[in-house]
Amino acid sequence: MSLYYDGAQILSATHEQSGSLKSRVFAAKDLKSTPAQLFALVSETSKWSFILKEVVEKSKILVLERKLSPALALLLVHDLLLAKKGVAAPATHPLRLAVTRHKARLQAELTKERLRRGYASLDALRQDVEGQQEQDIDLKKTKPEVGTNGTKPKGQALLSPHPRWIRINTLKTSLDMQLASTFSGYRCVLTLHEVLNGKPLDKVLHIDEHIPNLLALPPAADLSTTPAYRKGLLIFQDKASCFPAYLLDPQPGDGDCLDACAAPGNKTTHLAALTHGSVRSIGQSRIWACERDKSRAKTLEKMVDIAGADELVTIKAGQDFLRLDPEQSPWRNVRSLLLDPSCSGSGIIGRDEILPIVLPAPATPSNPDTPTRKRKRSRNTKLSPTNPEADVDHCASKETTEKKLQARLDSLSAFQTNMLLHAFKFPRARKITEEEWLENLVPTSTSSRDAGLGDSR
Repeated sequence: MSLYYDGAQILSATHEQSGSLKSRVFAAKDLKSTPAQLFALVSETSKWSFILKEVVEKSKILVLERKLSPALALLLVHDLLLAKKGVAAPATHPLRLAVTRHKARLQAELTKERLRRGYASLDALRQDVEGQQEQDIDLKKTKPEVGTNGTKPKGQALLSPHPRWIRINTLKTSLDMQLASTFSGYRCVLTLHEVLNGKPLDKVLHIDEHIPNLLALPPAADLSTTPAYRKGLLIFQDKASCFPAYLLDPQPGDGDCLDACAAPGNKTTHLAALTHGSVRSIGQSRIWACERDKSRAKTLEKMVDIAGADELVTIKAGQDFLRLDPEQSPWRNVRSLLLDPSCSGSGIIGRDEILPIVLPAPATPSNPDTPTRKRKRSRNTKLSPTNPEADVDHCASKETTEKKLQARLDSLSAFQTNMLLHAFKFPRARKITEEEWLENLVPTSTSSRDAGLGDSR
């Protein structure tokens, strides 16, 4: 049962830790279960969490089974009701029994949720859940449309999806070559609306009108097993992530480019693809990729290698951009800088790190006779305006989380300001792009630039 305990640990900490869900699972050192199996369980449960939350709460299983935490209940109920092989535990294990003895009640609540959302079968609901990804918004503030019978109209049970963006790596192939091979069975459509509103497994694509060589596919499209992806001909990259390199617009004679925080390498390899022709024509220009975290630099090296950009990109593993001396060689030849420090991922869509994981509310039995280990205390734990003391722990936890988030944002803002000011010090710099522009960063950077820190635009 270590699989479920490890999964509960990941789910419970998801709002306290940064990084993607996959990176947190595979980087954890104290796990007893297999990372791949754990990631599959947690990611699948996350997709269903906004439905299973209702099932768990309405079945009152957390009140009846006090050994279950909200995260454990979510994982176990997911496998009990939705996994092909059921709960991965011996038939007599206490945690398995804690959910199997309530299977009829849980199944009934899932059926009610399915019907309330307007789906005729579980397969129809499953197809929509697995074929769509949630928007990165606050679910509690969402106001879904309601039908005449008080339920959501069919097809609106889930939030609108985002497309699967795929960049054609022009260092190794071309858009025309991929349309004729990897996407030969796909139908090209004129709008994103047609991509997003078809069936999840429809073979349709849209050629983006803003970023060259960028394709939009349905959210459920999976090309990770195709030869083109394995050979580095295709790169999974959100559209927003493509803008920094595209707007930098390297041209012949621009001199060297510098990616200040390069890992994992999507923007670096995109920059290499854009400079591919001009770099070879002038012969002297290079792309310098700095990454101060040596472990992340290894990921960068792999990405640059598989993309075929190793002849154009020089990686400076362990190099802190802020410690570079702009007046020294080779940095004095840098004319274009791409600044994209690692952040909270608040602008990232369509990735596992932004799956909205919704946990059931902890058990708060309203009946004083409900058996618990601390019976006297449980009589007064129901949250209400007349029992404000019962809210202390919840409010304190929420306040601590908000303070941590604000501190992290303040730290990120200061770091971005320092990076931008340092970029202004490069004497030959003419172009700088930065993906995360914060409101309080602009006045400071503008005044510093006006003070004479370099010439940039």
